[in-house]
Amino acid sequence: MFSELFWAYLVAITLLTVTPGVDSLLVMRNTGRGGLKDGCVTSVGICSGLFIHAALSALGISILLVETAWAFSALKWAGACYLVWLGIASLRQAMRREDKPRVAESPVVRRAVSHRISFQEGLLSNVLNPKTALFYMALLPQFIDPSGNAFQQSLILAGVHFLLAMLWQCGLAWVVVSFRALGASVRVKRVLNALTGGFFVAIGAKLAMN
Repeated sequence: MFSELFWAYLVAITLLTVTPGVDSLLVMRNTGRGGLKDGCVTSVGICSGLFIHAALSALGISILLVETAWAFSALKWAGACYLVWLGIASLRQAMRREDKPRVAESPVVRRAVSHRISFQEGLLSNVLNPKTALFYMALLPQFIDPSGNAFQQSLILAGVHFLLAMLWQCGLAWVVVSFRALGASVRVKRVLNALTGGFFVAIGAKLAMN
């Protein structure tokens, strides 16, 4: 496995990881909400979902979802609704007014958020994304050595994806925190929340209509 197949997978998964998408936006949004730890915990949740997709792919359930119209439609609608819900939450944050005056405070203002909530948001975002299921169903088998244990290989490849995605997403979280530490204003934060929220809603709507 650790030969041409592995290196080809490494290139493919690296390109996929650094391509901007819903996962990156969610990590950036939650980092802006609760700081570096919030963003990193969200990333752990997102990347943990990769093992679920890898296991389903290895067991053939992903193929069943794609070939069974009602099951795939249910997954698609669940993912679409969740994205829209995240988008509305971001838009509400963007429209919220601060009643208290900002006096002599640190430029990085964090709102305490349960790590469980951050993890769940990341996990659900990944697990309910039918595009991730399709990716693992279509791409992962291409890098599996048929002479070996398919389930074990799938989990190992998902582990490689986990490490790459964690490095990339935690790096994004660090960039967001550094940007805020430079003195990003409340107006900038609202604009970012509005853009992120609008993007989530648009992606959710598009996913539901496809």
